[in-house]
Amino acid sequence: MNKIVFFFLFLSFGYVHAQQLNCSVTVNAQNMGNPNLQVYKTLETSLNEFVNKTDWTEQSYKQQEKINCSMYITLLSHNSDQFTATIQVQSSRPVFNSSYETPVLNINDKDFGFTYTEFENLIFNVNSFQSNLVSVISFYTYMIVGMDRETFEFKSGDPYFQTAQTIATVAQQSNNKGWSQLDGNQNRYFLINDLLSPTYNEIRKTVFDYHQGLDLMTENSKLAKEKIKSALLSLNKLYNSKPNAYLTRVFFDAKSDEVASIFSGGPNITITDLVENLNKISPMNSSKWAMLKY
Repeated sequence: MNKIVFFFLFLSFGYVHAQQLNCSVTVNAQNMGNPNLQVYKTLETSLNEFVNKTDWTEQSYKQQEKINCSMYITLLSHNSDQFTATIQVQSSRPVFNSSYETPVLNINDKDFGFTYTEFENLIFNVNSFQSNLVSVISFYTYMIVGMDRETFEFKSGDPYFQTAQTIATVAQQSNNKGWSQLDGNQNRYFLINDLLSPTYNEIRKTVFDYHQGLDLMTENSKLAKEKIKSALLSLNKLYNSKPNAYLTRVFFDAKSDEVASIFSGGPNITITDLVENLNKISPMNSSKWAMLKY
């Protein structure tokens, strides 16, 4: 009997630790004529189970190691099994020796159309197209995992980005929007292809260096700010060759508020050059850079 109990405990332990995400998936149906339709609630439940119970990496994560993230889906129209929507994807990770969670990813994808029949099984297969719903959710799941890894070790997100790229390549055959370079210059195609291109290594290095500086904040806040400043200034190299890089926007969509907060208080360091460069590299956030204290 004890052996049987131990066996089931072992299976339970392995199952629980197989998942890597602590993700909240919300389906907002307020734009629909009848937001109380059961299909919307079923969709939300199915997506939460799909994202949180799928083993995405075949690696064990302890409960406290799971990646905190969210996917906020806003339904815009619904006709039979056809849906049009937007999806906001966000993730964060804890800063060393603190209770603070730093934002890592913040993407708003407006090209999200999909079909869904209530109670249909959501099954992920990296080498085949099941549905645009599964492909988009799986793509962003691997983006979340890859970007989280990048904050701890330079280019350690490659295996997950490569899986995301495979998903994108397979999904192109479906002719759904967002997967092709013909669908604009700021979509899933460019997001993943740019991340894996050596041309954009600088921004990946910035992501790593920035978070290494942030992890020093409780130990030596002045040194931490210097390291974060240095990481941000290194984006100049990318700006000089790719002044309108999509990845630069993606970085600041996640980090602009935090950067403004970091350099608006605490120990003073010289940031005249930083403010000048931030206004050049990310002019859309100029109102936030105006908050920085010299």
